[in-house]
Amino acid sequence: MTIADHLREQGRLAGEREGCQTGRLEGQRSTLLKLLRLRFGELPEPVVARVRAADAAQIDGWTERVLTSPTLDDCLAER
Repeated sequence: MTIADHLREQGRLAGEREGCQTGRLEGQRSTLLKLLRLRFGELPEPVVARVRAADAAQIDGWTERVLTSPTLDDCLAER
């Protein structure tokens, strides 16, 4: 294996890892949006955009609160 082959392989593996993490985050976002719709009804577009732009920590926090928050605003409040 040449150095170029090795570097290409490293790049491919890094891309796969990143793609997996990105795919997982997109799945968490989709699941959260579904849970929010089931709990609070149709979501305003700014809420959907906010969830789609959120990082993993925000998604985790909101998902933890979706069943216990009395309102959508309370669920998505920054803490």
